[in-house]
Amino acid sequence: MAEGLEVALTDLQSSWNNAQHHTEEISSNRLLVRRGQAFSITLYFRNRAFQPGLDNIIFVIETGPLPDLPKGTRAVFSLAGHRGPSPWIASLQTIGANSLEVSLCAPPVAAVGRYLLKVHIKSLQGPVTAYQLGEFILLFNPWCPEDAVYLESEPQRQEYVMNDYGFIYQGNKNWIRPCPWNYGQFEENIIDICLELLDKSLNFQIDPATDCALRGSPVYISRVVCAMINSNDDSGVLNGNWGENYSDGINPAEWMGSVAILKQWHATGCQPVRYGQCWVFAAVMCTVMRCLGIPTRVITNFDSGHDTDGNLIIDEYYDNTGRILENKKKDSVWNFHVWNECWMARNDLPPGFGGWQVLDATPQETSNGLYCCGPASVRAIKEGEVDLNYDTAFAFSMVNADCMAWLVFGGKEQKLHQDTSTVGNFISTKSIQSNERDDVTENYKYGEGSLQERQVFLKALQKLKAGRSPGSLRAESRPRSVPLSDSLRSLATPSLQPSDVVQVSLKFQLLDSPDMGQDIRFVLLALNMSPQFKDLKVNLSAQSLLHDGSPLLPFWQDTAFITLSPEEEKTYPCKIPYSQYSQYLSTDKLIRISALGEEKHSPEKILVNKIITLAYPSIVINVLGAAIVNQLLSIQVVFSNPLSEQVEDCVLTVEGSGLFRRQQRVLIGVLKPHHRASLTLETIPFKSGQRQIQANLRSNKFKDIKGYRIVYIDFGL
Repeated sequence: MAEGLEVALTDLQSSWNNAQHHTEEISSNRLLVRRGQAFSITLYFRNRAFQPGLDNIIFVIETGPLPDLPKGTRAVFSLAGHRGPSPWIASLQTIGANSLEVSLCAPPVAAVGRYLLKVHIKSLQGPVTAYQLGEFILLFNPWCPEDAVYLESEPQRQEYVMNDYGFIYQGNKNWIRPCPWNYGQFEENIIDICLELLDKSLNFQIDPATDCALRGSPVYISRVVCAMINSNDDSGVLNGNWGENYSDGINPAEWMGSVAILKQWHATGCQPVRYGQCWVFAAVMCTVMRCLGIPTRVITNFDSGHDTDGNLIIDEYYDNTGRILENKKKDSVWNFHVWNECWMARNDLPPGFGGWQVLDATPQETSNGLYCCGPASVRAIKEGEVDLNYDTAFAFSMVNADCMAWLVFGGKEQKLHQDTSTVGNFISTKSIQSNERDDVTENYKYGEGSLQERQVFLKALQKLKAGRSPGSLRAESRPRSVPLSDSLRSLATPSLQPSDVVQVSLKFQLLDSPDMGQDIRFVLLALNMSPQFKDLKVNLSAQSLLHDGSPLLPFWQDTAFITLSPEEEKTYPCKIPYSQYSQYLSTDKLIRISALGEEKHSPEKILVNKIITLAYPSIVINVLGAAIVNQLLSIQVVFSNPLSEQVEDCVLTVEGSGLFRRQQRVLIGVLKPHHRASLTLETIPFKSGQRQIQANLRSNKFKDIKGYRIVYIDFGL
């Protein structure tokens, strides 16, 4: 009688398999594979060769704390040539003198996560012997046509799954600037932290067996991750802070990458990291989703609506100086807002709504009781299908709500203007395999002013009304703040008749680039388009804004009296000295200048405003010499104090995946007024290919002077 076959050693062929599965950047000595794609392992036997007719080999795979066959978190499948009931496949590759190479393949719908691989061997007339072969991690597979996250374009897969750096667009619609970001999804331990994040979710804590079984669905996974990036409901990754006090944490503007945030969350026993704002939430979510294998990109929407009462109208209130007023309700328009798009099939929706899906991890509103938003089909948003899952109505309002401006005076509210095009401008993301900005606004809505855009808006409004009880959809909301366009022509009163024609316009124009530390110089342009003389009184004001549009108190006011001859244009010069605005500036560096004009003996009001984002000079990064893997590389960082006053507590931070194994922090101390300095860092690159170096300089006066450099690292000999 033949003795039982004994396994002596298992080779998971991690290095070879990982290269085939596009996971070699994560590790070469741990097995990380993608579902729907075969991987090979080799079994080495202690006592004899494998005999096909004599030995029966059965594989067992398990994931989660409660593996279960019906739930799909446990599978048992044979090496036999015929397909069994399990969707997992094992096939014989080669038989050696004392070895056996086997190909295994997970179904393209398998749950992602950490798996245990076992084998049961039964030889003819012998006992069954069981062996634990090892662990592996299973990920989504955008290279597999049967996977729900399949993305056909290889350049898109390289950008949205494999690229570990990018740009997040900030500023305002008139001044869009790229902020470099280190996603670092393949850095050491990040995959383990991502899986830990899934296990810390409320879904897993309440019902771990069901949660693990559902991890094959990118729709489900994306909602879990979205809720876990913020900490409003759970021990999520980030605490949000939209105020001005960050003394017990990190100012969101200082972050340059996700790796430091995720590693801090893990190292502190999953205590939320302080602090994040929208771009930080979106960037960290991008890291997690790309790491898990779901194609993801970061999207910026300029003038982004936040409509809390679902009527697609965002109200804003001004006093008679043109100052925007704070309001107890939460409707607002953010100067810019950042979210994610993730690519996936949507079998839960009617055909045609798969592809890019909006996911917003910034905690704004609850969705099924948790602070998450999406996935909402981008196509559904464009077509006004706001009744489709998930949170499509809220996502629609972010890009296509209307704005209503009101004058509050003497206890009364006077309607000034309804603007249909304020919300949702220059929706931006990084281009594919390029460092340029890609405008994707047309993916979200039809052209402003077009008949299709208004038809979609009305369809969305009707669907929202149909989903509510009578009287619950109010005609007027009560918000907090809204940025208007640079110039609004004369704004109508509620009783204004169509026959009344707008005859005067106002517009702001900057005279210089708005650089931090310099005076802000601008003019108010007044144009009389009528054949009559016009006498105007214009109240001007300036106030700082927080990132979410919340206004701070005005720090500059002026009154102009302008007489215009028929068809005459005049300019009124204005200047806000640095000494006046510096002490009132928020870390967001946003200033709103406003003008409210009224004509003598006329009820007409003319409102105009402009948002200014103050700019810092960029850090300059120079790579000294050729960049080669495992060879010493010198990097020069040149930075300066842009202010005419001394700054203290200066710290320079530098990072970059594949170049630095950990974030570099250099204490600079004091920088004198307008002082320019440089330092040289040395590092040994450990990954080849195109990489990004990120740098940030902070002080007691500023927090986010940034710079970046793209560098190509050669593999060498």
